[in-house]
Amino acid sequence: MILVTGGTGLVGSHLLYFLLQENEKVRAIHRAKSDLNSVKKIFSLYTSEADSLYNKIEWVEANVNDIPALTEAFKNITRVYHCAAIISFDSSEYKLLKKVNIEGTANIVNLSLANDVKKLCYVSSVSTLVSNIIDSFISEETPWNSDEKNSVYAITKYGAEMEVWRGTQEGLDAVIVNPGVILGTSPNNDGSGVIVGLGAKGIPFYPSGSMGIVDIKDVVRAMIFLMNSAVKNEQYIVVGKNITFKELLSKLAVLFEKKPPTKKLSKGIMLFISGIDWLLNKLFNTKRKVVKANVLSMFTNTAYNTDKLRDQFDFKYTPTDETLKRIVTEIKQASI
Repeated sequence: MILVTGGTGLVGSHLLYFLLQENEKVRAIHRAKSDLNSVKKIFSLYTSEADSLYNKIEWVEANVNDIPALTEAFKNITRVYHCAAIISFDSSEYKLLKKVNIEGTANIVNLSLANDVKKLCYVSSVSTLVSNIIDSFISEETPWNSDEKNSVYAITKYGAEMEVWRGTQEGLDAVIVNPGVILGTSPNNDGSGVIVGLGAKGIPFYPSGSMGIVDIKDVVRAMIFLMNSAVKNEQYIVVGKNITFKELLSKLAVLFEKKPPTKKLSKGIMLFISGIDWLLNKLFNTKRKVVKANVLSMFTNTAYNTDKLRDQFDFKYTPTDETLKRIVTEIKQASI
């Protein structure tokens, strides 16, 4: 039986669908306040029989720091997909990020070892791969740079990776995937939801940076393929295309029948707004909306070398235009 953590999230919900399509027996953990209907909504994007497919999942209420509940969830499990994580770039939430992303992953690794799990797939992020060399392509061999101004999210995801590698030293077979910005429909507006939302509004401004993007279907395909292969104790960047914010926002604007952005956003102004946002948070305990780490990433040109996955397995990515058309169509049809 397969265990999926983070089953109600962007990656986890799409992963559950494709695992069930392969007639796998699946158990998924969810937090007490999770919206399980969100998984049905994701399934409805693929099939008219979303309810019957959803009913095949064995749900267990737990979180990655609840050892007793996790212990029950791990009974008779042979493979684990660890997708659960907190995504935040707000430094004030570091303790929560550390608790879930690092300590939670340590718990998953420890229970995998204790229950003789055959293989673990951990969903990390390209944020753990940072290069301070200008115009260089980031690869799986790019070392962690502690001198960089890494976000709290990147720091905790890297810490989680270290827990997985620790597990491999203790006998656990594992594979780590590092997706770029994931393009996919999500009821929780996570992943690429904010960027798609900006494209839908046809905002006139664009930041000068670039990033790596990938279709959610490609992320899931890569995960399942690697787990079913003989590959172990390896790490793979999963990025379908390196793209500028301007190009991505322009493509989205056209699909939403809006005007593409033409005005370059000022980094200085955005950092000033981020400072005001920080001050309001300190004075009135408001939720951070413009975090400095996010602003800096918007103006950083980042590109990824994806040869490892392509060359080793002839892995082919979905064309970006095809991905964007699908997502925009789903939004326009109000399927979710």
